[in-house]
Amino acid sequence: MPYTDGFKTQMVKRMVGPGAVSAAALARQVGVSQPTLSQWLREANKLAAMTPPPEEKKPAVPAAPKKWTPEEKLRVLVAAQGLTGEALGALLRGEGLHEEKLKEWQQALGGAATEALPAKERRRLAAAEKRVKELERELRRKEKALAETAALLVLEKKLQATGWDERHLDDEDDAADEKHEK
Repeated sequence: MPYTDGFKTQMVKRMVGPGAVSAAALARQVGVSQPTLSQWLREANKLAAMTPPPEEKKPAVPAAPKKWTPEEKLRVLVAAQGLTGEALGALLRGEGLHEEKLKEWQQALGGAATEALPAKERRRLAAAEKRVKELERELRRKEKALAETAALLVLEKKLQATGWDERHLDDEDDAADEKHEK
């Protein structure tokens, strides 16, 4: 019984690749003899060996670096403002940009901004930056003190929960004082 080329191709596909079925199992499923299926598979393998491999794609010539307009640079700088870690990495990948280039743009923007200011404004800006640093230092100091106070409060609550409180300690001190007075 002659079989069509399409049918043969389907049977070969079922015997190779992911989820492949053996020729014997396929023979039971479709009613074609196992030797016939095996023959079709051998013929397909010979054909595959004789066909030349497809031409490998040559890597594309790398495109020239993108020419960024000042508006595009500013847009990316604004978008990157305040981002760190993964969020910054995602933005940079989306824009096709390296972090070094972004830093270069930030420095250029900072330099251009300060150069455009008159001397009086530059002094005022420097004083404001100094004040910000002082305030940040003061804030860190106060946050540390607040954390210490919170830790002490937690410790005091734990002591109170176990029955140790200031009155208990004061009573013991008074008793000790009375004992020494006698």
